[in-house]
Amino acid sequence: MIFDTGIVFAALDSSDAHHVSASRLIDSAARIVVPAPTLVELDWLGGSRGVPCTDAVLSGVSEGSIQVIDLTDQDYARVRQLCGVYADLRLGFVDASVVAIAERLGEDTIATTDRRHFSVVRPRHVASFTLVPERSS
Repeated sequence: MIFDTGIVFAALDSSDAHHVSASRLIDSAARIVVPAPTLVELDWLGGSRGVPCTDAVLSGVSEGSIQVIDLTDQDYARVRQLCGVYADLRLGFVDASVVAIAERLGEDTIATTDRRHFSVVRPRHVASFTLVPERSS
């Protein structure tokens, strides 16, 4: 499974509406895989919301609990293509990188709080992504 920025941030921010479900998901994950661009977005998001999360994330990277996947030239080309195809959706660079990495690794599950983008994007390798955690009713 590939982790999006929102789910990692929610696990680190106890005031986030998704904190409990995000924390449970991260605690139960065999491995936390994030595309490299999510680190920059996490840093920005934490800084803009007053949540010091950069140290915790980098600690996880250093300890090996978070695996960072760098984008290849082919991934960048796919990100560009996705941003063009989904321009009306305003799919951004980081979300498109999540899709590109999931496609490259053959992952069909995205850990995210962002249903708006990831429920619409159609990956190359499966009909649609499985999004976790499931929405609570």
